[in-house]
Amino acid sequence: MGRVTARRPVLRITADGQARRPDSLAVEEPLEIRLNGRALTVTMRTPGHDVELAHGFLLAEGIVGGREDVSVVRYCDGVDETGANTYNVLDVHLAPGMPVPDGAGARNFLTSSACGVCGKESLEQVRTRTRFPLTDGFAISARTLASMPPRMRQRQKVFQSTGGLHAAALFTADGTLLALREDVGRHNAVDKVLGWALTENRVPLSGTVLVVSGRASFELVQKAVMAGVPALGAVSAPSSLAVDLAAESGLTLVGFLRGDSMNVYTGSVV
Repeated sequence: MGRVTARRPVLRITADGQARRPDSLAVEEPLEIRLNGRALTVTMRTPGHDVELAHGFLLAEGIVGGREDVSVVRYCDGVDETGANTYNVLDVHLAPGMPVPDGAGARNFLTSSACGVCGKESLEQVRTRTRFPLTDGFAISARTLASMPPRMRQRQKVFQSTGGLHAAALFTADGTLLALREDVGRHNAVDKVLGWALTENRVPLSGTVLVVSGRASFELVQKAVMAGVPALGAVSAPSSLAVDLAAESGLTLVGFLRGDSMNVYTGSVV
C-alpha cells in the first residue's frame, strides 16, 4: 500500500539563521474509482482506507445506501515505472440488481483534494435527495460538543508529523469517538469516516455527530445529510450555502467550535 508521509529536503529559516534539513510531507496521490469496471471519478487523496473512501463517496452520491449494495471492491493492476502495483485504481462492483447511474462511464470528473463538488453540472445536481431524511428532536450538549475537537486532535497522528492533513471524526451523542480519518482532502476524510460507518452497517448514522477540522462547506453538509448524520461541527466557519442546506435538511450545524465557545447556525444545542 502507499505511504502516507514522504521526506523531502527543506531550507529552514528562523531568526537564529538557516539550515537544510529533511521535512515530512503528507502524501497526495490520485485514486481512480471505477464502478462495475467503468471509470467513475478520480480524486486526489492520501493513501490509506481507500475502500472506505470509495464506499463513502458512493453513499454521498446516492449510488448506495447500505453495505449490502456493494458486492466486491478490489484494486486493479495500476503499475508504476518499476512495474509495482500503485494501488491507485479501485474497482467497486455493485450487488446484483443494483442500478448503475446514468453516465457512469462518461462522467469521469476529477476531484481535487480541495473540492468535493468539482464536475457537478449544476448546483441542483449536488442537492441529492437522501435516503435517510433527518427527523426533529435531536439535540447535543454544548459541553459534549466542546470536548470533541481536542480529542480529535490527539488522534491526528499524521497531522502531528506533517501539519498538512484534514481530519473528520464521528462521535456518538454522549461523546464516544467511533472513528477518525485523515486526508489531504477534507471531503475525502469525511468519505473515509462515512465509508467506515457503511461497511460497519451503521448507516443511517442517527444519534451521531460528525466533526471536521476545517470549515463546513456545502459538500460536507451534503455528505452528512446523505448518511443520516443529524449534527455537524466544524472548527472553522461554514459557508452561506452550507447553512442554507443544513436548515432545509434539519441538520444541526455548529461552526467555530473552539475551546468552550461555538456558533450554532441551525438546530439545537443545549
